[in-house]
Amino acid sequence: MDITPTLPVLSAEEQRVLGSLMEKSKVTPEYYPLTLNALVAACNQKTSRKPVVNYDDNTVIATLDALRKKGLVSTVTGGSSRVTKYKHNFAVVYPIIPAEVTIICLLLLRGPLTPGELNTNSGRMHEFESLDEVQALLDNLAGAEQPYIRQLPKRPGQKEARYMHLLGGDELPDDSELETNDVGSSTELAARLAKVEAELATLRAEFDKLMQELS
Repeated sequence: MDITPTLPVLSAEEQRVLGSLMEKSKVTPEYYPLTLNALVAACNQKTSRKPVVNYDDNTVIATLDALRKKGLVSTVTGGSSRVTKYKHNFAVVYPIIPAEVTIICLLLLRGPLTPGELNTNSGRMHEFESLDEVQALLDNLAGAEQPYIRQLPKRPGQKEARYMHLLGGDELPDDSELETNDVGSSTELAARLAKVEAELATLRAEFDKLMQELS
């Protein structure tokens, strides 16, 4: 009888490198496995990442070494290129299907998400048939003998529950940073809106003055 290995507790760097390899295996299969340069660029993307990071080559190399020791990453050499490339082995080590890999990947790269957010952000990685399919996959991943994810308590005013992966341990995420970011975004938006309204008021006054001079 096969026994599913226990999930390792990965560092933030390991989560980002593993998630980036998962993503690129689906989104750009023609360039996968990834070279070191491509993997560094994938980790440091400004889009589809939370938080945005700026890893250097040494950080990614050290992280790849740690993931190799855990059996989650392997190297590929040979063929027409002598450059070492890297691929993830998550779906080899753990008995999950491609759609479930997509969910875990998104949670690794973006943090806790609702079923709707998972469906919206899956992009070219996997085309979910419906929200019901997403929910069913989440239930499978959370209820497996070796749980991969867990449901988080709903925040005030939130309609959908969020889910987090368990590759960083089962400690609940600190929502204070998210709330600060939300407030910061709202404040910034209000300031920008006030600036636009002031500029429009100035333009309107200048236009009225010009019309009076012409009349």
